[in-house]
Amino acid sequence: MSERISTQQQGDAAEAHARQYLERQGLRLLAQNWRCRLGELDLVMLDADTVVFVEVRYRRHSAWGGAAESVDARKREKLTRAAQLFLQQESRWAKHPCRFDVIAITADNEAPAPLNWIQNAFDT
Repeated sequence: MSERISTQQQGDAAEAHARQYLERQGLRLLAQNWRCRLGELDLVMLDADTVVFVEVRYRRHSAWGGAAESVDARKREKLTRAAQLFLQQESRWAKHPCRFDVIAITADNEAPAPLNWIQNAFDT
């Protein structure tokens, strides 16, 4: 049996690390792995009165571009549409200001992997 950690396990661990980090910064979890027909929102958090949609990106190494660079225009569009659907279905948050953050984690053989929190990573 291989002791190698699966990509899914690495992603789950990265999301857990990001969530813990953000909670230590004072954010409160509203939803995790919120799924809809348009995609998935990794973390939906509340920062004071702002709803924060957090995309967590993990890369083992930066050889083909880092974690942050992997949030391209197509991915941003999917996140925006999923966030709109979230706000329609969770209407109590619809009147709050919103923003999109990215948590980028690139291991590059560092333990623990450094975490880069990019607030207001993109506009809709």
